[in-house]
Amino acid sequence: MAGPTKGISLNKLPVAAKIGVGAAFVLLTAIAYFVIFYSDVSSAIRSAKSEEGQLRQRLAEARKAEFAYHQDLAELTERQQRQREFNKILPETTEYPAFLSSVQGVANVSGIDLQAWAPVEESAAQFYAKVPMKLKLAGKFHQIAKFFYGIGQLDRIINIEDISIGTPNTAGDEVTVKVDCLATAFRSLTTTAPAAPAGAAPAGAAPAGQTPPPAAPGGK
Repeated sequence: MAGPTKGISLNKLPVAAKIGVGAAFVLLTAIAYFVIFYSDVSSAIRSAKSEEGQLRQRLAEARKAEFAYHQDLAELTERQQRQREFNKILPETTEYPAFLSSVQGVANVSGIDLQAWAPVEESAAQFYAKVPMKLKLAGKFHQIAKFFYGIGQLDRIINIEDISIGTPNTAGDEVTVKVDCLATAFRSLTTTAPAAPAGAAPAGAAPAGQTPPPAAPGGK
């Protein structure tokens, strides 16, 4: 009686069967690779591409914000420069020391003698305030005219009013005159500054009728 049937050996299979078994094995391996490896890699690639798109969008927004920032910074700088230039013409405070310094500088250049000065009480208008100052000058006619012209060339707006010319004084070939006038500057009313009382001089200033501290002599 024949013994039990043993398992079929691959060597005993026909060639077509062997090819089929090999193909099935390769197919199963490919399916396993796709399921285990390729799908994970493909998902990672999609996630990376999505993240790249988000980063590119953020970069574009950051560059746009940077451009807007530089535009705003340039506009702010320009406005600050215009404000500084405007403050030279129409300051926000009285600035008596700067006012007197400007007048004294023009007096030195013109060669006249600024004998005395005294601030007058401010008077307010709708958008600005007048800052008057009485002046006593002495010099030759052309020096006085040069002084008035120089005042008109200053950055700060200063008007010369109420001009009173005294009797000419002749000493040899030189003729000098004494002039009383009112120099009026202006300030904006965007900020408030206490007005100086009538006839009162700021600290360190010479009262009316007295000679101010000597300054550097100017050419005549």
